Amino acid sequence: MTSAEHAEQRFRIRVATLSIVAGAVVLGLKFWSYLLSGSVALKSDAIESIVNIVAALFALGAVIFAGQPADKEHPYGHGKIEHFSAAFEGGLISLAAVFILIEASKGLLYGVELKDLGRGLIVNLIAGGLNGLLGWFLLTQGRKTRSRALEADGHHILSDFWTTVGIATGLLAVKLTGITWLDPVMAMIVGLLLARTGFRLVKESSQALLDMEDPDTLGKVLTAMNDSRPEDIIALHELRTFRSGRYTHVDVHMVVPEFYPVRQAHDLCEEFGRKSLLAGGIEGEVHTHVDPCARLYCDRCPVEPCAIRRVNKTADGTFTLEDATAMGPT
Repeated sequence: MTSAEHAEQRFRIRVATLSIVAGAVVLGLKFWSYLLSGSVALKSDAIESIVNIVAALFALGAVIFAGQPADKEHPYGHGKIEHFSAAFEGGLISLAAVFILIEASKGLLYGVELKDLGRGLIVNLIAGGLNGLLGWFLLTQGRKTRSRALEADGHHILSDFWTTVGIATGLLAVKLTGITWLDPVMAMIVGLLLARTGFRLVKESSQALLDMEDPDTLGKVLTAMNDSRPEDIIALHELRTFRSGRYTHVDVHMVVPEFYPVRQAHDLCEEFGRKSLLAGGIEGEVHTHVDPCARLYCDRCPVEPCAIRRVNKTADGTFTLEDATAMGPT
């Protein structure tokens, strides 16, 4: 790992630690708002904050583990732990949603006794504002440092922020109308929204753990290859990618003129792969398989002079997604 990568990893750890500290502060404020008001909806908001802290602790562990370099037992690195962390967080969110729905059902059945709802709302809105800033920070830094764990944590905390805004709006209506059953109804809405968030996180992370192709990553790699392409890389096929944490692994067949010596073809493809990652700002590696042109691509080949050309170049040689991901000619 280079010094720049070490610095980036230390920054990820500091961001994850900040999430834990800030989450503890927000949790304290939200439980205070519940104690002031007696609101079931505010209690549900506080329950979600417990999940936030547990998830942030797990995200910190995932970030530390994912930063370890590849070894004999983990040749592709340890980055997939971040997808597992995101799936774990989704499970916790779903569990919190169940508890919230149970509390809300009790409130609808037996009624609720609201106390100082005004002060409780003010405290909860302060906590929600802190959560909004924290969620935005985690999301932007997670994307910047390519940390799936931090990004998932940011998405979750931002959803918590919007939940707080929704709860405040509903409880303001309770305060103005005196209709107390709106309080557990708001809590139910919170529970259903959380269940949706949890399901989405589990689904996305499970797909990543199963190495499902990510169209965004594939498109980014292909754009970088078009931007840094030398003219004697004639075509691509069987392009595959998968992410392991912040690392992107690329497998691709590269077509070169069949009269190139093995050493020249090898060096050409290796250098092209390296420059493509650099052009796309992608942290990872490219595994290449060198294929001879077999005079099948003359219509798109710009290499001159060529003693074996069958037809003149007439087609655009830009790599397309359809061709790059297709099987090569037999």
